[in-house]
Amino acid sequence: MAFEFPDPRQSTPEGLVAVGGRLDPATLLAAYRKGIFPWPQDGMPMLWFSPDPRGVIDFDELRLPRSLEKFTRKVMGLWRFSVNESFTGVMRACQEQARPGQSGTWIIPTMPPAYERLHAQGHALSVECWEGEELIGGIYGVDLGDYFSGESMFFKRDNASKLSLIYLIEYLQKRGLSWMDVQMVTPVVESLGGKYISREEFLRRIGV
Repeated sequence: MAFEFPDPRQSTPEGLVAVGGRLDPATLLAAYRKGIFPWPQDGMPMLWFSPDPRGVIDFDELRLPRSLEKFTRKVMGLWRFSVNESFTGVMRACQEQARPGQSGTWIIPTMPPAYERLHAQGHALSVECWEGEELIGGIYGVDLGDYFSGESMFFKRDNASKLSLIYLIEYLQKRGLSWMDVQMVTPVVESLGGKYISREEFLRRIGV
């Protein structure tokens, strides 16, 4: 039985909605369908958040810096992008990615198996960037059909994560989506047009 989540509007000021529960597919789906996601902290039970404001990318506001357009032409034919060829590889690489200002990762050991099970059920998706046979970048997230929630991305070559995100956006647009959830707006996401909207607006978009 899935963990019962309260209305995300009843969160703390920091966006904390619930404490506890297990990382299983039913619980994860129940959370994301309410606009809630897990954000583990060392030494604590599982924490579930729905922050206000919430980061999104509206696809009609996507910005491609000229330098990135030039770089894209440079690697055309050298890099290849795919969908769902290596979900586990992408998630594990995100787990290992060094991030400025962080001493560790929020992708704790119990998370990859849980999201791999979600992926096996068709509710999680990855985009991969390849240079030959080497996985050099990618992004993964939860796919609820009518909206996509980006979780994390990584790169081993400059711009590989940015181009993976752009490829993901093109893929989602072909499915008829016009925006995606990014949870938090990082400098990379902001450079491509990411922005914050109110939690209420986000919940309206996903029908909560």
